Amino acid sequence: MVGVFRRSLSFPNKTPSRPSKPPISHHIRSISLPCRSHPLISQLKDEITELKTWSTNPDNRTSAWLCDGLSRLKDVHDSFHDILQLPQTHELVSHKREWVEKLLEDFLHFVDVYGIFQTSFLALKEEQLEARVALRRKNDSKIAMYLKGRKKMVKEIAKLVSTIRCIGQYSFPVSASVAIADTKLAGVISDVIEVTVSVSLALFKGISMSFTSRKSSWMPLTLSKKAKKVKIEESIKEFQQIGEANMWGLRKKGDEEVRMVLKRMQDLERCMADVESGSEKAFRSLINTRVSLLNTLTKQEVSSY
Repeated sequence: MVGVFRRSLSFPNKTPSRPSKPPISHHIRSISLPCRSHPLISQLKDEITELKTWSTNPDNRTSAWLCDGLSRLKDVHDSFHDILQLPQTHELVSHKREWVEKLLEDFLHFVDVYGIFQTSFLALKEEQLEARVALRRKNDSKIAMYLKGRKKMVKEIAKLVSTIRCIGQYSFPVSASVAIADTKLAGVISDVIEVTVSVSLALFKGISMSFTSRKSSWMPLTLSKKAKKVKIEESIKEFQQIGEANMWGLRKKGDEEVRMVLKRMQDLERCMADVESGSEKAFRSLINTRVSLLNTLTKQEVSSY
């Protein structure tokens, strides 16, 4: 029995000849890297970087470019949703509840804004179909109603732009008790807000600028040229193909000219369907993100009791 007992002690006694540093370094790695540098965070950072590149370097502001941005935004929020399930995120939420409550308020604004946009855009699509029928019949009164509806939507979207610009106007509260890893995670979350604002502005301003009347004769010439340049740079190509000038005086236009406008409207309807689908998916991902963030905060509040 004694011999067996001595053999059992001999196993740990073989390790003193090995350096003591490697086991300690291994122990540190097991605490810091797997918990603090999760692969999901690296993936989210890459997606954010790609989205920032998309927003700052638009080669051609088309509906396809816009839909690509909305798709990338959905991917960002899907990854962010997964990160909200990590233990380190729960720990951060428990320490910075006031900051998280501001995040919840931001996402509530995002959800509200996209909900309003979806409603307005759907109404515009219906008016677009009616306008196409009016074009065939050269019904100027119906076209006037359609153009009036576009102006109404432009005003509504202008309000959404103002709301979006006010989102994320605060910083993460850094203190001595906050770990560096938590600060980095908070920075990634702030970047999620930043790119969401960026894509949202590209969507709302792109469509509203495309439908805004280009009449600016009351402005000084230099200001008029500058305003026109901004509208062209921020507008979406397919959406600016049909201006008010194309729609007025249908009875005086020839059949070939009317057919050209009809074709452009059909092309626009396809683009609108793509944008509607992309914005709907982004809208759903924003809802999921807010729900997940709210659930995380609620769990921490329950566990604290």
